[in-house]
Amino acid sequence: MVKFKIEWSHEARLDLLDILDFYITRNKSSSYSKKLYSKIHKSTKLIAKQPYIGTQTGIETVRVLITGDYQIIYEILDNKIYISMIWDCRRDPGDKIIVSKIKK
Repeated sequence: MVKFKIEWSHEARLDLLDILDFYITRNKSSSYSKKLYSKIHKSTKLIAKQPYIGTQTGIETVRVLITGDYQIIYEILDNKIYISMIWDCRRDPGDKIIVSKIKK
């Protein structure tokens, strides 16, 4: 089984940092953020091993893996997984246009 290389978009990194910072500020502790980071990291490792595990979207190469309250939106490109966004499922979908963030 081929393990795919994970590459994060700048936007996805910012999404993750914003989420983690929110909980650090809200909880006045980093313990929940550390657990959440670990959960998302494990999910990205799973995607690297089994890239088709996520739900297919309307775009053939783009998939979504739900991890708790978050969606990891990624694209399969040859032997690389490109994580384009981390989305909090509790947010208003009108906040961001998901498809515009996908790397072409």
